[in-house]
Amino acid sequence: MALTRGIHHVAYRCRDANETVDFYKRALDMDLVLAISEDRVPSTKEPDPYMHIFLDAGRGNVLAFFEVPNSLPMGRDENTPAWVQHLAFEVEDMDALLSAKARLEGMGLDVIGPTNHEIFQSIYFHDPSGHRIELAANTVKPGQLEELNRLAPSMMDEWQRTRRTVRQAAWLHAEEFAASA
Repeated sequence: MALTRGIHHVAYRCRDANETVDFYKRALDMDLVLAISEDRVPSTKEPDPYMHIFLDAGRGNVLAFFEVPNSLPMGRDENTPAWVQHLAFEVEDMDALLSAKARLEGMGLDVIGPTNHEIFQSIYFHDPSGHRIELAANTVKPGQLEELNRLAPSMMDEWQRTRRTVRQAAWLHAEEFAASA
């Protein structure tokens, strides 16, 4: 049994707290539930005024952002591919995913997808601060998660030894890659 009970909140930096609250409300119906602003960082005691906002992401999950105006402009880790770092949120079903895509495109956002991951389908877009957001609708079939769970330890062992693509779960995207070949 895990020591943790779940994710308390996930925090990212934003360019503008008001813009962020507005975007997440309009795009994903997330409500602002808490705002904290101080002149010093509680954990380090360093002077750095900030606005810390908390948004209701559903099911007790909280998405938080910091606006830190006295820091250098936001950037990203240029050594990490842009597609790697992202926030993923679950939606009810494929209808909700397609409705969200239409809504986001109606807001003028570029939306990628749906992308079929076999056990779920996703769309991708960016928030005003440049964070990549994924919305995912589960499409898992009976037995798939159990098989992926069974394969995970041997996949990790092989990856650790070789640092090469591990193929035990290639069936997840086999049809998609065959169609594009």
